[in-house]
Amino acid sequence: MKSHIHTGLAFLLCAILAVPCIGGEIVDRVVANVNGHVLLQSDWEQELAFEALLNARPADSFTAAERKAALDRLIDRELLREQVRPVEAVPADQVAARLAEVRKLQPNAATAEGWRTVLQGYGLTESALEKRLGEEIQLIGLVEARLRPSIQIDQQAVEAYYRDELLPQLKRDGGREVALPEVFGRIKNLLAEQRLNQLLSSWLASLRSASHIQTPPSTAGDQNR
Repeated sequence: MKSHIHTGLAFLLCAILAVPCIGGEIVDRVVANVNGHVLLQSDWEQELAFEALLNARPADSFTAAERKAALDRLIDRELLREQVRPVEAVPADQVAARLAEVRKLQPNAATAEGWRTVLQGYGLTESALEKRLGEEIQLIGLVEARLRPSIQIDQQAVEAYYRDELLPQLKRDGGREVALPEVFGRIKNLLAEQRLNQLLSSWLASLRSASHIQTPPSTAGDQNR
């Protein structure tokens, strides 16, 4: 689930900024307006930097289509963030644990100096990363609390997946056939995650349809920055 609710909650609401990004400094401009909340070019570039770091990929490796998808996710996360009621801060130990997971993805981050160098390479700071990860945890909690209770996976659905999906796949791959009881729990969890993603997509579509979202025409032309 976490992977679907990949990243991007550190939004800057103040005036024009210049931040490190792929290709040097940029002059900020509006790339989207979500119900009156302005998203800037720097927000978009920072989102790309976060996604690159979290997926352990080069910061300059995004295609135009991937850049557009990142902007769409940025908008979706703003829509979700509007649904969050004031709550207590995410426990520091949860943020620290998630930060440690991210750091392990970077082979050169074993030392403090190496980790600082990695972050600098993405144009990020550890405090900005901690803030973003905390907001990610908060949004995942929101989605889980709203959607998870409605998900019911019955035995028939598990058996159908086992028969129609898992066994044929094992046969194609030349793997050992496993008995249903061995994988029942894992299949049930998989189906629950799939259903959660479907519900999230529907919820986001509903939020978008009820929202006022503007993206300047020039945004599309800047996806190859």
